[in-house]
Amino acid sequence: MRKMNNLLLCFLLWDLLDAVMGYLTVSIEPLPPVVVGDAVTLKCNFKTDGRMREIVWYRVTDGGTIKQKIFTFDAMFSTNYSHMENYRKREDLVYQSTVRLPEVRISDNGPYECHVGIYDRATREKVVLASGNIFLNVMSPPISISVIAADTPAPFSRYQAQNFTLVCIVSGAKPAPAVYFKRDGELIEVVPLLEPPSSAAGLQDGRAARNLLNRDLDDTKMQKSLSLLDVEDRGGRPYTEDPLKSLTPDPGLLFSPATEIIPETVVSREFPRWVHNMEPVYYFHHTHIPLSDGTVEVRAMLMWTLNPQIDNEALFSCEVKHPALSMPMQAEVTLVAPKGPKIMMTPTRARVGDTVRILVHGFQNEVFPEPLFTWTRVGSRLLDGSAEHDGKELVLERVPAELNGSMYRCTAQNPLGSTDTHTRLIVFENPNIPRGTEDSNGSVTSHNGFRLILMLTLTVILELT
Repeated sequence: MRKMNNLLLCFLLWDLLDAVMGYLTVSIEPLPPVVVGDAVTLKCNFKTDGRMREIVWYRVTDGGTIKQKIFTFDAMFSTNYSHMENYRKREDLVYQSTVRLPEVRISDNGPYECHVGIYDRATREKVVLASGNIFLNVMSPPISISVIAADTPAPFSRYQAQNFTLVCIVSGAKPAPAVYFKRDGELIEVVPLLEPPSSAAGLQDGRAARNLLNRDLDDTKMQKSLSLLDVEDRGGRPYTEDPLKSLTPDPGLLFSPATEIIPETVVSREFPRWVHNMEPVYYFHHTHIPLSDGTVEVRAMLMWTLNPQIDNEALFSCEVKHPALSMPMQAEVTLVAPKGPKIMMTPTRARVGDTVRILVHGFQNEVFPEPLFTWTRVGSRLLDGSAEHDGKELVLERVPAELNGSMYRCTAQNPLGSTDTHTRLIVFENPNIPRGTEDSNGSVTSHNGFRLILMLTLTVILELT
């Protein structure tokens, strides 16, 4: 009986406290993740039988150490609370305070709090407080996606297997998207790596490989590669070393009669015995790089041992799935060996003493990855005495007459193959420079000028004597 009395007393005290202090509960309606640019309304619901004092919304930053006011309602300065005057009447009232964000940004991501205060029933000098909180999760779809080749430009290797890496860069996403690769429209089965391999041996794997001849290699490619291998077995070379033999110039590529361009292009396809017609093992590694704006940059790497015989003209695509995207986002590249470099020479009519520029300004096909360019002079060294020059452009400063008829070879290569193109330099006389002898640097000494200097010297000597 004593326990019953105690319990009854507790209820009476609680009811008395409630009658004196008032009743207040606060909650914020939950929200699903929202996308950048959406209009969002935060709703704070509170239930009370007391008299309203204030409502304050906070944006919480720096792990809760800083609270920034974004909305305040103060009942002391509002006349619209007549329905709450009669607080003697025991009646629960439900209210809602809303904050609208018309276009949310990544910076709006984070926790929010709604604080509500009512007057104490015993005295208006005291305020009873309650609060609710919510975490606004703002998503951002990727804004850019690209596929590049790592460690390029790189040469074509005829006798040694080399590894190849495609890098897919996805920027502007929150949270980090799912990234995967496809080859010719088919999802690639990959071996995930915690760290990328540091050596070629790291890409070797003992798992059985599947034959790709039926899927990726047509009869034309097969016959061509086998014929090249036969040439190699006989000790020959499948490309022409001497550009003067078997050349068929294309009149469309001749920029002027002063420049003879030899358009012969031979794509090197010496597939040695280490090349097997098997599907390689693909390795996958990705990293997440947090950015200052709250988004993440994802770098996904696909690595395998390149086989030019089957990888040339293969289509690789990087696809991205993200909860803020209605459909996957993708970027694609086709691995292609260079073919038919287009050479342009300026000036088109070179004269003695001019600076001649020979530039590769394109190919007959779309090339990926970026080729490596090497210039050589057939049968001799370049004008500066070097054996070769790297880069798209070859510059010959103050060309002498002795370079007339000299031929230059441009070798363009990437890991899929290489090609050679030749051009002949025709040097005309310069009417501004008198005919005379030239040194190896292109400087000119005129016979007439030499005679004039000799006569002046003799005159000075005679006068002195």
